[in-house]
Amino acid sequence: MPIISVTRFQADPADADQVRTRHAALVDAARAALPGLTEARLGRLNDETWVGVWRWDSAASLQAARQTLPGTDAGTAAFAVAREVTAEDIEVLDEL
Repeated sequence: MPIISVTRFQADPADADQVRTRHAALVDAARAALPGLTEARLGRLNDETWVGVWRWDSAASLQAARQTLPGTDAGTAAFAVAREVTAEDIEVLDEL
């Protein structure tokens, strides 16, 4: 069953370009290392609040990513510019 992971975080407005670049690098690293990431989006609610929305083919794929990516160069770099990080996982039940 698909899972959507929503990650909300704060970043300094001066780091906006770095947030975008590092998010793209993290997506590339995830896709190179693991199967299962089907979509990745990055949005901004205001100058400091960002939201990453990633869709995974299964909870197992998401779990594998959470075990693998934090120790990578891309994972470390992406979260170096983020603070107050929270995540919620949504099990997709219906797609209409």
